[in-house]
Amino acid sequence: MRMNAAARACEEGLDRRPEGVDDATVEAVGRLSEAMEVVEVVRGHLYSAHRLSGTADLTLGEAVVLLRKAGHADLADRMDTELVGRNVIAGRWTFQVVEDYDDGYYADFRRLEELVRNELLAGRRHVYEAEMKTERRSPGRRGHEATPAELAQS
Repeated sequence: MRMNAAARACEEGLDRRPEGVDDATVEAVGRLSEAMEVVEVVRGHLYSAHRLSGTADLTLGEAVVLLRKAGHADLADRMDTELVGRNVIAGRWTFQVVEDYDDGYYADFRRLEELVRNELLAGRRHVYEAEMKTERRSPGRRGHEATPAELAQS
């Protein structure tokens, strides 16, 4: 007879589901966790845009200097006044966008995701994934160990 994922996870040392928590709750919190991971990726992309925009502005400043040295002062002046140091979004440089995202949407999302985990899963993370690992792995096969401790025993 095949054990359910929660029972097998407990037996394998992956027990993360608190007593009495149903499948629907684990699935719902798993989806919330998945959404949080996407928000983390978005945050990373915003930081990438911030870094790339800053690099572009500094490189543009170097190009302006080179245009002047090459005798193109009018074009250099135009680039310098119209583009160097310009806001990327109305009234904002990218650091301001990143700060607003971090302090607003991101902070609220993290806070509420943690609140849900704390209230429904005793703060445990990745309960859904731990049970998925239990279902999908092939016990006894190299590379399918339940935990690092199981690997050390083999």
